[in-house]
Amino acid sequence: MSKGNEILFADDSSGYWAEIILPLALPTTYTYSVPKQFLERASSGCRVEVVFGKTKKYAGIIKSVFEKQPDYPTKPILNVLDDEPILYPQQLQLWSWLSQYYMCSEGEVMAAALPTHFKLSSETILIYNEEIGEDFTHLTDEEFLVAEALLLKKELRLTEVQQILDITHVYPLIKKLIDKKVCFVWEAMDEQYKVKKENYVILNPEYSNEEKLSELLNNWTRAPKQMELLLAYLHLQKTEGDVTQPELLKKSGASAAQLKGLAEKNILFIEKRTVDRIKSIPKNVEIDFEFNAAQQEASDGVTKAFKSKNVCLLHGITSSGKTQVYIKLIEKYFKEGKQVLYLLPEIALTTQIIRRLQKHFGGNITIYHSRFNNNERIELWNKIRTGEVKIVLGARSALFLPFKEIGLIIVDEEHDPSFKQQDPAPRYNARDAAIYYASLFKAKTLLGSATPSVESYFNAQQDKYALVELNERFGGIKLPEIEIIDTRQVAQKGKVMISPQLKEAMQKALDADRQVILFQNRRGYNPYLICGACGFIPQCTHCDVSLTLHKYSNKLHCHYCGSTYPKLVTCPACGNNNWLEKNFGTEKIEEQLEDDFATHKIARMDVDSVRGKTAHDNLIQLFEQHRLDILVGTQMVVKGLDFDKVSLVGILDADGLLAFADFRVNERAFQLMEQVSGRAGRKKEQGKVIIQATNVKHPILQLVQQHDYKQFYSLEIENRKQFFYPPYSRIVLLTLKHKDKNIVAAAAEKLAQFLKQDLKNFIVGPAAPVVNRIRNQYLMEILIKLPKEPGMSMKYKAAIRNHINLVTGEKIFKSVTVIADVDKM
Repeated sequence: MSKGNEILFADDSSGYWAEIILPLALPTTYTYSVPKQFLERASSGCRVEVVFGKTKKYAGIIKSVFEKQPDYPTKPILNVLDDEPILYPQQLQLWSWLSQYYMCSEGEVMAAALPTHFKLSSETILIYNEEIGEDFTHLTDEEFLVAEALLLKKELRLTEVQQILDITHVYPLIKKLIDKKVCFVWEAMDEQYKVKKENYVILNPEYSNEEKLSELLNNWTRAPKQMELLLAYLHLQKTEGDVTQPELLKKSGASAAQLKGLAEKNILFIEKRTVDRIKSIPKNVEIDFEFNAAQQEASDGVTKAFKSKNVCLLHGITSSGKTQVYIKLIEKYFKEGKQVLYLLPEIALTTQIIRRLQKHFGGNITIYHSRFNNNERIELWNKIRTGEVKIVLGARSALFLPFKEIGLIIVDEEHDPSFKQQDPAPRYNARDAAIYYASLFKAKTLLGSATPSVESYFNAQQDKYALVELNERFGGIKLPEIEIIDTRQVAQKGKVMISPQLKEAMQKALDADRQVILFQNRRGYNPYLICGACGFIPQCTHCDVSLTLHKYSNKLHCHYCGSTYPKLVTCPACGNNNWLEKNFGTEKIEEQLEDDFATHKIARMDVDSVRGKTAHDNLIQLFEQHRLDILVGTQMVVKGLDFDKVSLVGILDADGLLAFADFRVNERAFQLMEQVSGRAGRKKEQGKVIIQATNVKHPILQLVQQHDYKQFYSLEIENRKQFFYPPYSRIVLLTLKHKDKNIVAAAAEKLAQFLKQDLKNFIVGPAAPVVNRIRNQYLMEILIKLPKEPGMSMKYKAAIRNHINLVTGEKIFKSVTVIADVDKM
């Protein structure tokens, strides 16, 4: 029922109520009554249709069903959308833990966890009020346009109203039309997922008898094209089994009309079938390799460790064969009937690894990541929920999949910061969440890395995790030789891009039919330009940051908000046209390489060059097949890729990696340089790495040169202890945002004062970050270092939430946004 613009409900409650999670950033869950007709189907993990507010409908998730009547009026559930739960209790427990630990709402977790087609919300539809008649003289011009369209069509969607008026903000006008009784509003909610159907061609069973079929073919007198089509069908059926209509028409060169003719003669039937969007391959298991002694020892060590510990850290140097250890372990759990989740930090890595794993596990393994379309994600979700798929390879979002009975989670490259979600909430670390998720199934977690995070290695040293080491490269190949080039000694104007020593080493590698990888952690052509006359630097109008010149677009780009600007010819400050290009990005390196190595094939790997769904995979395969000689890229080339013929790696600007104002700067620099070094000389011969730097005495460079992770850890852990940084504390970074600089500064000051009442010794700031304005929002930060006291974490976070609510509850600070980032990376 509806009254005006508000939906009213009949009371047919069953005496049960449900706690519902809505896919919105709401501070709590909401309670709805369960009507009698839905009581049997309304169970935890099912989606239900509910009204939130006056009219808006959403698909929420039932968290729990209970009998205790709340002491406030409740709306009823309108419909139960699922015949069986789409989630198991373990997923709901994970959502609850993530919301508490990472200081966000369960609605925000739900929005991140569920595929888009599961997260339904109603669409606003305007319905013409027939009683108003056709007299629109009392309406304004814009109201008249909409009313006239409603008179003709009787119903209009919100998007249609926007198109009619050519504006996006139409709610005020719609409200006026409702007030003037021209129309009323209905909220319609429809399922988005649609099964895929395909036409299959089937031979009439009468002709499955060879004599009947021979008689048909021998007595064929007319329609030779239909005869050719039938013969093509018989050939396809014999060689490939089931035959689809598009496949038959393509291979036979026939038309749909000719096929229709055979169907009308009852020789062939056309049957519509439901098909998977993702093609499956045979489900075979074939482990065709043997461990070397070091791998066997490591594998035995992991198996033994899992008898007493739930988490094991496998510290294996680059190219030591960790993936083969994972494969044997996956086989063990697969044979036990358990599901396995193999997490990688980025989609970039999944493309190469999936080919290796499919070789061993065939169709028993599937891949899950954000580049699948919404319908494909629903199909994979359901196959994992029913246990049809046993092994899943994916990036961090795969953690939210509804596993039925998981036995093992592998977190490869566990140190990688890409496991940490940045925006939007939940800002979770998939590595840490995976450990908790596995515990809900009493499953095991294996963390793997050549350069473990300081926190994980600390936990292993404290005996919280088991530690297994793999210190020998597969095949007995030595770790690459590392040479550090002092670019101050290079006689070259401006910043050195490719030193003579590196150029010579590249030529030598290429002459030997080897490949080269060059690493520079800056994309674009020039990271910034500066006027040679007055020193003016082009900056983004929405952010306090310099613009990067991109050659492919010939424009200046902001890497923070995505805005683009025309390339400047003259300086807007002084009119001079003498622009100095400072530093260099991957585009400029690629251009230089094309000049220096004109006869060789060169490619670039960064987010600008691999934008398509399969672009990254295609580039990796080209390099694997040695159809490219030189690959230049950002962090994408660092992470776990395995190329047989790479003998030389160049790190072009080590100083840039060591210059960040962050307590993790040394850890990140060591990990990046050691990881990119590990791409060299993985098969047959020792590789070489050349690092270009000006500060060649930096201790991190010396440790990278020696491949000495343990010494690096010893130095770093002392610094962390001295300055009370993780793993000795737990950090929460509060970022305040507002369009007014003075308001956000005042809010940050007040919040810091409130926080000091409970957390006096743990507060650092407030202070403006290095980039203190993004998308026209001014930023202030407060860093909180919380002690790791048992049972106190939730208490401290509750106090932080309370103080945030107190500040944002004040009228002047109501529009200030406060973002809490727990365990900031």
